[in-house]
Amino acid sequence: MTGATNNSDTAVLFITSDKLGEGADELSHLLMGKFIYSLANVDDLPQTILFMNSGVKLCTEGSEVIDDLKSLQKNGVELLACGTCLDYYQLNDSLKIGEVTNMYDVVEHLTESAKVITV
Repeated sequence: MTGATNNSDTAVLFITSDKLGEGADELSHLLMGKFIYSLANVDDLPQTILFMNSGVKLCTEGSEVIDDLKSLQKNGVELLACGTCLDYYQLNDSLKIGEVTNMYDVVEHLTESAKVITV
């Protein structure tokens, strides 16, 4: 892996849920896990992943994707979890990976990025 230095230098992945798609919750959770796993195993990584709303749950204690997120972080991907969202879900003390961010930083990342991918 070459880390977050390829074509997507200014790409931001915007994860707004701990589920991928709509439908059965169990399937949606499974799909998100497979998505994060697959992302951790490709060469062209985003520069930053922003976790919003229930997406912050992916960065907290009990998440099944923590190891994959650690791999992404080790390869240079910045992981940012919404502080307001962590507050709302009462997960501040459960954050296991990434840094807490605020809406100003989120807006800055989204508006300054060459490419935003919403999941």
